[in-house]
Amino acid sequence: MTDVLVVTGTGTEVGKTVATAAVAALAAARGRRVAVLKAAQTGVGPGEEGDAQAVARLVPSATTAETVRYPDPLAPARAAARVGGEGPAAWEITDRALDLAREHDLVLVEGAGGLLVRLNAAGETLADVAELLSAPVLVVADPRLGTLNATALTAEALHSRGLVPAGVVVGSWPREAGEADLAMRCNLLDLPDMGAGPLAGVLAEGMGELEPPAFTEAARRSLGAGLGGTWEPPRRSLSTERAGTPSRPGPFFPETGGNLLLLADLFKAHAEFFVPFHGRRTPPGADTLPLPARTPPTRGAP
Repeated sequence: MTDVLVVTGTGTEVGKTVATAAVAALAAARGRRVAVLKAAQTGVGPGEEGDAQAVARLVPSATTAETVRYPDPLAPARAAARVGGEGPAAWEITDRALDLAREHDLVLVEGAGGLLVRLNAAGETLADVAELLSAPVLVVADPRLGTLNATALTAEALHSRGLVPAGVVVGSWPREAGEADLAMRCNLLDLPDMGAGPLAGVLAEGMGELEPPAFTEAARRSLGAGLGGTWEPPRRSLSTERAGTPSRPGPFFPETGGNLLLLADLFKAHAEFFVPFHGRRTPPGADTLPLPARTPPTRGAP
C-alpha cells in the first residue's frame, strides 16, 4: 500500500523542502520507492533549480516532479495570473500524486508557502489537495518567536477540514552556538500543545548544502522515530529555564563541525508523543475533535 504525505509550512522559507527531502531520504534508505511532487513552484525561472530539483540533488534515488512553474516569487494563484494563467487545480495535483503512487511506496506532496495559500483563481489550497488524497499533513514550523500562533492556526485549519496532522518538524534551527534564543528553545517544549501533532524533528539550517550520504545521516539524527529517524523530543517535565541552558555540541554536521545546540537529555522520548508515520491516528490531545467520515479520492475533474 502506498503512503501519501502532504507537507506544508507555517509560512514561506521555513524549511519545507529540506524537511521533505529528509523524510524522503530516510524512507529511501529503508528501501522504499519514494516520489516527491511539488504542488506549484514559484519564483524560479526555466532551467533554474526549484524545490523538486533540490530534493533530487539531496536524494538521488527519489523520483521528483513539479506540477507547474511560475517565475514570480508570489503565491501560485497570483503568479499564474501575471502570466495569464489560472494556476493548477486541486484535482490536477491530486491526479499527479495518484499517478506517482502507482509505482512508488511513498509519495510526498510539498506545498507552496502555507496551508491556505491560494493555488489557483478558484481559491483552492493545499488543504483541498490533502482532502482529495485523504492524506495526513506534516507541518514544518519556523523555530522563532511567533511560531506557536502560526502553528496553532495551521492546526485549527487542518482540524476544521477534517484533516489529520502528522506532526510538526522545526526547520532551520540555528547551527551556531548562541544563535538559538530563549524563545526558540522554549518553543520546542510548547509546539506539541498547538494541535498539529507531536514534535517530530528539528532540522538544522544548512542541511540542504550537504552531499547525499551526509544529508541522509543528518536527517536520521534530526527526525523522530515516527519519520524513521533517531531524534527524540524534549521531555515535557523540563522547565523552560533548564531548556535554555547551553548544551554540548551534537554531530549534525560531521564534515563542518556544525551543531544542533540542545541539552543531551532533552532528547529523552515519551512514546505518546509519536503517531505512526502514515498519520492515520489522531494525535494526543486531539481526541475531543472527532474527524468526519472520509471519502476515497477520485481521479479527474469533478
